Order: sequence, then C-alpha cells, then structure tokens
Amino acid sequence: MNLSDTKSAANFQLDHFIANNLKDYEKERNFDFGPQNRKNVSCLSHYISHRVLVEYDIINKILSTTKTGYSEKFIQEILWRIYWRGWLETHQDVWKEFLTEAKTIPDNPNYMKAVKGETEIEFFNEWIRDLKNENYLHNHSRMWFASIWIFTLKLPWQLGAAFFMKHLFDGDTASNTLSWRWVAGLQTKGKNYVARKSNIEKFSNIQVKDITLNEVAEPLIEAKTYPFKMPIQTRNTYNKYGTLLIFDNELNISNPKVNFNNYKQIFLLILNNDKRKLILSKKVLEFKQTLQLDLHKQLKNSKIIQPYFLENFCKSSDGIDVLYPFIGENFDYINMLKTNFSTEFNIIYNENDIYCWKFANKGYFNFKKNNKLIMNQISKGEHQ
Repeated sequence: MNLSDTKSAANFQLDHFIANNLKDYEKERNFDFGPQNRKNVSCLSHYISHRVLVEYDIINKILSTTKTGYSEKFIQEILWRIYWRGWLETHQDVWKEFLTEAKTIPDNPNYMKAVKGETEIEFFNEWIRDLKNENYLHNHSRMWFASIWIFTLKLPWQLGAAFFMKHLFDGDTASNTLSWRWVAGLQTKGKNYVARKSNIEKFSNIQVKDITLNEVAEPLIEAKTYPFKMPIQTRNTYNKYGTLLIFDNELNISNPKVNFNNYKQIFLLILNNDKRKLILSKKVLEFKQTLQLDLHKQLKNSKIIQPYFLENFCKSSDGIDVLYPFIGENFDYINMLKTNFSTEFNIIYNENDIYCWKFANKGYFNFKKNNKLIMNQISKGEHQ
C-alpha cells in the first residue's frame, strides 16, 4: 500500500487506479488479499478522509475519463462516504453520545487482550497487528473485525470504534462511527452484520478452521431515536476576516470562492492528544503532520500552529474564517473556543456538502434515490 504524503502523489495514485484497476473494482473489491496486494481497491481513503482529495473532484474526474458502466460501483462507494458524513452532520447527538460513552466505559481484561492481539482468534490478532503496523484494514475486514469484536468477543462497539480511530490513517469521524453502529445493528435498527466463517474464507486468504464465531448474533438495541436537523449556518460569507484556519480533515484549497491569497495569515492546526478525547497513535499524528506540511508548501502566508498559539490569538482577535472541519474533535474544539473567547468563527462550508446533506435524512436507499440530483450538482463543478 502506497502511503505517499503529497497532493501530487495523491493525484498520481488516483489516476493510476482509474487507468489500471477501476475496471475490475466491482468484481474484486470485496476480496482482501492481504497488505501486500491491494490493487483491487483504490487505497485512497487516507487522502479522502483528510480531503487532500475531495470526493466531488474524484467523481468528476472519473466521469470525464471513464465509461459509466464500470465506474458506477466505485462512484457509489464515494457517495456512501458523502452520505455517512451528511447523516452525522444532521444527527449530531450520535457523535456526542459516542464520545461520552467511549470515554466512560471502563477497560476490562478481555479488551486489553483484544487490543494487544492476544485473543484465541489468530486471524483477528493479525488484523490488530495490521492496524498497528500498516494503519489500514481492507473495508471487508473492518466489517468482519467489528462483528467479531461486538458479537464473538462481546466487547463494546464504542471501544472498537475508538481503537480504529487511534490507529487508522484514514480515520474519519462519520464513516468510522456510523459503520460500527451499522455492524452492531443500531444504525439500521434491527439489522446487524454478522461475520461468517464461509464469507471470511471466500473473500480472504484466511482459514478459519475450528474457530467458533457467533453467527446467530442478535442486533444491539437502543431506545433513543435521533431527529434530522440541518446545520443552522449554511450560507457562506467568504473572506470575511484576514485570518483563515484550516484543520487536518479539510486539507485542500479547491474552493474557488475563497481567495486564499488575500489572507494575511493562514493557520494550519492539528490537535495534539492533550486536546482530544480520542487518543491518536504517534504514527497517525505524524501522518497528519506530513499532509499538513505539504499544504503549507502550497499556501503562501500559511503557518503551522499549535493549539496554545490559536488560543492566545483568540484573546485579541475579532474573528477568524474557518474551513468547516465536520462534526468531530476539531469542531468540538471550535465550540470550546467560542465558549471561552469572544472571537467570531466565520464557518465556510463546502456548498456541495450542504446540498448533499439535505438528502441524508433517512437511510442510504433514500439518499440513492436522489443520486440523479446529487450527480447533476456535482457535475456543475465545485460551488457552482
């Protein structure tokens, strides 16, 4: 797996995938051939989750260079990511409650054995090693992992989701949190995902042998429902202040309505673990820093800062423009600053995001019913 760290490398990898592997993606994507053979998937998720590559740009590039027939499935997977993000943005209490639960559920001996890769399921232990060494798992293996974690090992899904965020280079608040909920049977109520021996052996090199998995697991149940609610602020004011703040999950300058050259200063910020509730591994933080440094090279007047610098700046600043970093730890940090300082944070949304999120009011099937409208919006180009 190529984990190069520059925008040019990301575009090269995307172009290579489109030219060489996209045509076989639909029939081969579910197979996990191991860390040394990932050509059947794009391996772009670490760029997309940090928005080094923007979903809408990827879709437009594919539509302009390929035949629709063999690109449709990959485009649908990109739309899934947009849907997950939109669903969490419009059901924000899910994130807040997950974060609280992940921090308050006590560790137990079975949890410690699992995260150390010391369970009685050797291929599960191998996934643990892959997470720590490669900082990646194939999507199908993530589903098996989560199912075994929840239903066979009987561990809280919240701790599993936090463990993924700690080690995945492509850790994404929405995709990660909601995928774990989906496997558990909470996201689509009453419908869980069960890892089966036959499925694992069919789509991987793993021989399950005499290991017993819980293949008759019932979905988890929660009483609470979460109403749909669009973000309050959705109209953008561009270039309002002289300072722009960019977090690690919006590392792009693709918005043509933002004049990046007009800013007196652009702050690039990655929260350290002292400012996070979900601890990230040293490797994940270093990877984010490498991506951030590449954006720093692209932007004049940009400065890589630490949280204490921003907090001091807020003591005397009237306002800061912010590329919206999505529901998660970064936006929680902005809300903390709002509480403690009088500085105004002028949030700048991606307008395609806002358009798509209004269709995330139900399940993905409803979102997919509106794909024609969504694709028409995307094809107009960014922010048209």
